[in-house]
Amino acid sequence: MIIALLILGGLILLAVGGESLVRGAVGVARTLGVSPLLTGLVIVGFGTSTPELVTSLMAALQHSPGIAVGNVVGSNIANILLILGVTAVISPIMIRPSAIRRDMIVLGLSSAAALLAVLAGFIDRWFGGLLVFALIAYVAYAYVRERGRMAAEDAASDVARPKADLVTVGKFLAMSVAGIALTVLGARLLVSGAIDLAEGFGVSQTIIGLTIVAVGTSLPEMVACVIAALRRHSDVAVGNVIGSNIYNVLGVLGVTAIVYPIRIPPEIASLDIWVLLGATGLLAVFLRTGGGLQRLEGVAFLIAYIAYVGVLALA
Repeated sequence: MIIALLILGGLILLAVGGESLVRGAVGVARTLGVSPLLTGLVIVGFGTSTPELVTSLMAALQHSPGIAVGNVVGSNIANILLILGVTAVISPIMIRPSAIRRDMIVLGLSSAAALLAVLAGFIDRWFGGLLVFALIAYVAYAYVRERGRMAAEDAASDVARPKADLVTVGKFLAMSVAGIALTVLGARLLVSGAIDLAEGFGVSQTIIGLTIVAVGTSLPEMVACVIAALRRHSDVAVGNVIGSNIYNVLGVLGVTAIVYPIRIPPEIASLDIWVLLGATGLLAVFLRTGGGLQRLEGVAFLIAYIAYVGVLALA
């Protein structure tokens, strides 16, 4: 009963905290005049990955590498197959392939880095530092490109861009901080409950990390994508998932390895990393050929995710 309450309480706090974080971050972006795509990639995508960062860090420090790595790989799989699948079923996602070409390339490279780490079986501090450096370089490049776009728009327009309201920015920042605090507490409860559950039922920690913890820490992404779909903001929905998956590999695994080097469980190399690469490749194909995700493609993603979880359950 206590374990169930820990997991349920953790999931609830993650969902509430993630919602507050997303609303605050999106509010800041809108006040500052940042594009919806960059908002989805950097602010929403990275912000909703805060639970993954806290969860993996705490799991690694508690000597539970299965949850630390399984959380990242499982979350990335859930982000594509489950979250984008649900989002596309609710409302088809339409976006120009040229708008996300750069970010899909970075997503592919980060997925390749995850493959290298899994096949090596270990992420030490130097490789973790390299991942974090790559993340910083990516964010800096995206920011410079965004500033260039805004400067070009200002030069072409006769209307001056309004200055940001600092009071409004402060309010949304406070909302974001409150969301982060809730996600930290929620992640703490969730990891404790998941480890106890794994030990109590004899289920491996890797499986728990790939399912319960991964889906639980992906709830903020789910909330953000569903809201974006209902409001017809496809660029925010897609940017959220792409940005979150990039941050999970480069940021979460990188920071976790710097704090505490990670030994990767062999189970992940046998199935999960290949499912992640397949899901990423399928996403690239759908976005490239169809200019987005239609409902049938969303259904295909959901069927693939159900099959994946079924294989895990039978393993």
